[in-house]
Amino acid sequence: MNLIIDIGNTLAKLVAFEGDTPVEEIKTSNETLERLPEFARKYSFKRGIVGTVFGITVEAERQLKKLDFPLLYLNSSTPIPIINDYRTPDTLGADRLAAAVGAYTQHPGHDILIVDAGTCLTYEFVDRNGHYKGGCISPGLQMRLKALRAFTAKLPLIDSEGPAPEIGNDTETCIRSGVIQGMKFEIEGRIKYFQEKYPSLLVFLTGGDIFNFDKKIKNLIFADRYIVPRGLNRILAFNNEQP
Repeated sequence: MNLIIDIGNTLAKLVAFEGDTPVEEIKTSNETLERLPEFARKYSFKRGIVGTVFGITVEAERQLKKLDFPLLYLNSSTPIPIINDYRTPDTLGADRLAAAVGAYTQHPGHDILIVDAGTCLTYEFVDRNGHYKGGCISPGLQMRLKALRAFTAKLPLIDSEGPAPEIGNDTETCIRSGVIQGMKFEIEGRIKYFQEKYPSLLVFLTGGDIFNFDKKIKNLIFADRYIVPRGLNRILAFNNEQP
């Protein structure tokens, strides 16, 4: 079995893979990885991979060093099963690269757009020849809500959960509607733009924030919360296949 350690900006995800199949996922602190020892005891892991956009703290590194199987740390020089055309690979987030690998591995030979609605809202594009071309980054849901509070004198910080009508009728619903509907329209617009350029485009949606899309758009989307872990797992397998 493989252990996938995906350390994000908000938390870390630990995923057990049997071959290409995710068996279990748990979430833990991205600073301490305090649940790593119990998860490692639960399964007979043979190898693992670490992908991080947060960095690795002293405490997290201490936990990783306790593992009794080899770990691959994903970086810009790690061999991957697609071509990375990103101009500055050293600055490319591990999650973005892994998402591209995870999607293309499932549908090689297709133009693919990956939408990840997490801490940030990111878009990744892989062409049908397996070339990762790059993407776009914009603020995520919580980041947008916090920015409205931080950069204004009177707007409050509101919870993302609650009514979000098409037209808000008080400050809270105006903010929630503006942010949530704005993100939905942004994603739909991005998908339509890529669709026009690449008619056979496949779209993957992942991340913690889920939106209700128009039916036309929804029918185009593969929802897969494991797209980043799948990519990390494939990169790990690819490196073990190398001579």
